[in-house]
Amino acid sequence: MSKILKIAVIPGDGIGPEVIDEGIKVLKKMAEGSDFCFEFTHFPWGCEYYAKNGKMMADDGIEQLKAFDAIYLGAVGYPGVPDHISLWDLLLKIRKEFDQYVNIRPITLLQGAPCPLQEAKRDNINMLFIRENSEGEYAGAGDWLFKGKPEEVVLQTGVFSRKGTERIIRYAFETARRLNKSLTSISKGNALNYSMVFWDQVFEEVSLDYPDVQTHSYLVDAASMFMIMQPERFEVVVTSNLFGDILTDLGAALAGGLGLAAGANINPERTYPSMFEPIHGSAPDIAGKGLANPLAAMWSASQMLDFFGYEQRGRMVLDAIERLLTEKETLTPDMGGTASTSEVGDRVVQLLADMLNQASIPDNR
Repeated sequence: MSKILKIAVIPGDGIGPEVIDEGIKVLKKMAEGSDFCFEFTHFPWGCEYYAKNGKMMADDGIEQLKAFDAIYLGAVGYPGVPDHISLWDLLLKIRKEFDQYVNIRPITLLQGAPCPLQEAKRDNINMLFIRENSEGEYAGAGDWLFKGKPEEVVLQTGVFSRKGTERIIRYAFETARRLNKSLTSISKGNALNYSMVFWDQVFEEVSLDYPDVQTHSYLVDAASMFMIMQPERFEVVVTSNLFGDILTDLGAALAGGLGLAAGANINPERTYPSMFEPIHGSAPDIAGKGLANPLAAMWSASQMLDFFGYEQRGRMVLDAIERLLTEKETLTPDMGGTASTSEVGDRVVQLLADMLNQASIPDNR
C-alpha cells in the first residue's frame, strides 16, 4: 500500500498558480512506480484573498496546515497590498509558527544554464546556503515612536538568541560533515558589535565539536565580492536571516537567474510541516500570459522529494531540468526561448518519463 504524503498547496499570487501547476505535474510523475503518492489540497490564500477578506489567510489557517506533511507555496505579493502585509501575514507567519528555522537555498550552476561570469567554470559555482530563518534581522522586534512628528524615531531590533544561533550553525556543521565539504560563516562582526560578534563567537564554539570540518569566516561585504570573483571559495555557507536573503539572490544571478532559484523552509524535528517554494516572487506583470519560468518551482519540488527521503528521485528532477537546459528547445523567454510555462512543464515530465523507464529505483528510502 502506498504511503500518502499530504501536501498543502498555496499557489498564492501572480505567476504562483502557473508555476505551482507545473511543479505538481513533476511531483505526480515522480510518485509513479514508487511506494508513495501525493495528496494535494489547495488553499486560496494570498493577496486576492486579502482584497476580499482583509486578511492573507483564514483565521484558523495555521491549525489547518498542521495536518499536512509539507506545504508547497507559489508566490506572495501583488500591487495594492503592502509588501510588509503580504510577507508578514502569510509567508513569515508560516515560517515562524511552524519553527521552520532552516532555510536551504542551493546555488548550483546547472549545465546549460546562463551565467553572467564569462569565465566561470560550472564546478566552481556549487554552493549550499543555510540561512537562519526564524529570528535575526527579521524577528519583527522594534517600535515606531512619535509617528508623524519632527522627533519621529523607528527602532528595528535584530534578535539573536543562543538557541536560535547555535541550532542553525550546528545544522550547517552537520550538513557540511555529511557532504564532506567546507563550511563558511558570513557575518559582519566588525560593525555589528553585539549581534554579529555573538554569531562569530557561537560559530567558533560549535566548530570545536567538528574538528573534521574545514571552516572559513568572511564579512558579508567581502563575501559578496568573493562570490563574484572566486565563487569556488564557497561550498556550504551559514549566515543570518538578512544576509542569507540578500546573498542568495546574488547567487541566483550567478546560477541562471531567479527562474532557477528554489528554497526550502525546514523544521528539522518534523514537529510541524516544512514549506517549499520558488523564490522568484509573484511577477504580476507577466501573470496569466504563460511566460513564467516554472523551473524554480520544479527545483523546490525536488527539494521536497529530498526532504521525504527520496533523494534519488529528487536528483532525477534536477537531471531532467539540466537536460532541458542543454537541449535549449523548450525554454521560457527569460531563458532565451519561446516556450510557454506549460510547455516547459510537459517537456520536463516527458524527460522524467524516459528516465524512469530506463532507471531502477528502489522503493525504500
